Amino acid sequence: MSDRYEMVVGLEVHVQLKTRTKAFCACSTDFGAPPNQNTCPVCLALPGTLPVLNAEAVELAVRAALGLGCQVHNRSVFARKNYFYPDLPKGYQISQFDQPLATRGKLAVARGDGSVLEVGITRLHLEEDAGKSIHDRYPGRTAVDLNRCGVPLIEIVSEPDMRTPEEAGAYLRELKLIMEYLEVSDANMEEGSLRVDANISVRRRGSTRLGTKTEIKNMNSFANVERALATEFERQVTLLESGGRVVQQTMLWDAQRGEVRPARSKEESHDYRYFPEPDLPPLVLEDAWISAIRASLPELPAEKRQRFARQYSLPSYDIEVLTASRKLADYFEATAAAHGDAKAAANWIMGELLAQLKARGVALEELGVPPPRLAALLDLVRRGTVSHSAAKRIFALMIEGGEEPSEIAEREGLLQVGDESQLLAWIDEVFAENPEEARRFAAGERKLLGVLVGLVMKKSKGRADPRKVNQLIAARLSV
Repeated sequence: MSDRYEMVVGLEVHVQLKTRTKAFCACSTDFGAPPNQNTCPVCLALPGTLPVLNAEAVELAVRAALGLGCQVHNRSVFARKNYFYPDLPKGYQISQFDQPLATRGKLAVARGDGSVLEVGITRLHLEEDAGKSIHDRYPGRTAVDLNRCGVPLIEIVSEPDMRTPEEAGAYLRELKLIMEYLEVSDANMEEGSLRVDANISVRRRGSTRLGTKTEIKNMNSFANVERALATEFERQVTLLESGGRVVQQTMLWDAQRGEVRPARSKEESHDYRYFPEPDLPPLVLEDAWISAIRASLPELPAEKRQRFARQYSLPSYDIEVLTASRKLADYFEATAAAHGDAKAAANWIMGELLAQLKARGVALEELGVPPPRLAALLDLVRRGTVSHSAAKRIFALMIEGGEEPSEIAEREGLLQVGDESQLLAWIDEVFAENPEEARRFAAGERKLLGVLVGLVMKKSKGRADPRKVNQLIAARLSV
C-alpha cells in the first residue's frame, strides 16, 4: 500500500550558538545552572529594558550560513514573533521574518547506495530561545525555568527535498558535523543545543503536487526523527487509503510508545503577527566583513573526506571514522605526518586510541598523548623495537604518565627480543610444557601454529618478535 506513495520531508533545525552570553544581554549561556539563575531584567522583560545585539552571535551565524553555501544578506531585520506562553516573559520572541540573515544554501548528503542528494537550504536566520516549562517537577503544577530565555539560536530551514527517513537522518548528521567543524555550536541534542522539527506530507508517486503537511516535534535524537517520520508516513497513507484526509496540525512524537499524536491546541500553529522589532535597528553587514569570515572558514567535512581519499588512499570506512570530528581528523593528520605511514596511523587511532577514549571517558585533548609521541611509538613498532602487543601496554602507560615510549619500553622490559637463541629457548619451553599440541603440530596440524606462537608471546611477556617466532616454529614443521 505505502509503495504507491512517497514521503516529502523538510526540516527546521534550531542550533544554539556557542557564545558565552545571551543574544541581547550579558547573562551566561552555561547549561545546567540552577533554575532562573542566568537571568536579568532584559531577558525577564522587565519594563524599561532594551536589547543589545551580541556581535559574536552574528559572526557565528554568518559562519554557519557561509558553511552551508547560503547568500548572506547585507541587510536583515529583526522581528517580534508574538505568542503567549508561560516560558516567554515578553509575550513575543525576537526573531527574523521576511528579511532573514541568509537564504538559498545547499547541503550535499550521501545516500546509502552511494549516490548524493543535494538538499536546498531555504533560509537561515537569527533568533532568541524561549524558557522551558517543566511538567514533572511538582505534581499537578508546571514549573518555569527562564535560564534559556534569550539564548542565541539560528534556525535552518530546508527545502522539502528528502524522500525517506534515512535521507533526513543523513542530512541531520551532516548538518551537525558541519556546525561542529565550524565551531558554531556543540550541537548537543541531549542539552537542547540542536532541536529538530520535521514537516512531512505524502503524495502519489509521480505526482508533483505537495500533500497536506503535518509538523512533528519532541524528537530528541536523529534515530527518533527517523522513527517518527516512518510512523507518521504510515499514518498518513492509511488515512488516505481509507478515504480520509490529512489535517494540517502539529504532532508530538512519543518515543516510548512509538507513535505520533496531535499536540494540544496551544502547541499548534499560530498567527504570530510578525512586525519589525522597534528596539533593534536593521542588521547591516559590510561585504568586506563577510568576505573575511568566508576566508577564515576551515576545511569542511565533505572536502576533508575527498582530500583524505586522494592524499592518503584510505578506505571509505577509515575516512568516515577519522573525519567524524575535526579534532580527530587533525590528530590523525599530525600523527601520519610525523610517522610517515598514514594507514598505520589510521589503524592505531581507530583501534587503540578510540578504545582508550571510550574506556576512560575522556576527550581527545585530555588523553595526554600528542601526535608526535604517538608517532614515536608507531616508529618503534615499525622498526621491530617493540611488538604490537607491547605497544598497547606502552600506550596505556604513556596516557598515565606522559613519558616517551622508548623510555617506558626500556624501563618495563618491553623491548622486542629478536635474538634467535633466546627465541628458540622460549619455543623449546613451550613445546615441553605442551607436548600434545607439539605432537599434533609436528604431525602436520598447521592450525596450531597460531596457538603455539601465542604461547611463546605469553611466555616472553610480549617481548618476542612474533614474526621471527612464527618463522622458527614453522621451520620445525618442515624438518
